[in-house]
Amino acid sequence: MRVAPLPADRWDEAVEKALRMMPEELRNPTDAGNAVSTFVNHPDLTRSYLSFSFYLLTRSTLPPRLRELAVLRIAHLTGCAYEWSEHLVIGGNAGLSEDDIAALQHGEAADEFDRTVLSAVDELLEHTRISDKTWAALSEVFDTRQLMDFVFTVGGYHMLAMALNTFGVEPANVESTEEN
Repeated sequence: MRVAPLPADRWDEAVEKALRMMPEELRNPTDAGNAVSTFVNHPDLTRSYLSFSFYLLTRSTLPPRLRELAVLRIAHLTGCAYEWSEHLVIGGNAGLSEDDIAALQHGEAADEFDRTVLSAVDELLEHTRISDKTWAALSEVFDTRQLMDFVFTVGGYHMLAMALNTFGVEPANVESTEEN
């Protein structure tokens, strides 16, 4: 671990301000989780980042199931154990089956549009852009706002994976990451 979670006795007013947008039950060191507890080492950055992150997770125009398909693909490709373990639960709640999750690890999906989403993630991570062919296929289902949300979701979760991996943030349930 390169950046340790901030100890509870060092959570001050700056940390409280940084976490204001989070549900009250997650604003304490016991329940915040390893990622938030690590990020609050830099309260100003945390406050700004959480605003963007909560948009992607809770207010984006993307259907939650497709968002989670993309996020889990990112977590798998980046080897981000923390992101993987957290989004296995969120993805299951959003409608991803165990078969969906197993398949996405190989870039596969039973549904044609799911395959398009996975291809778009792969293209963004590899080339930092979506090909015209994949963009056209996404555009058959997504409107302009959804297309924009998709690109920012992939970029945002890729950035998060980089931070979590680099800082050495460990998942709460290490067993959930064994398939990744």
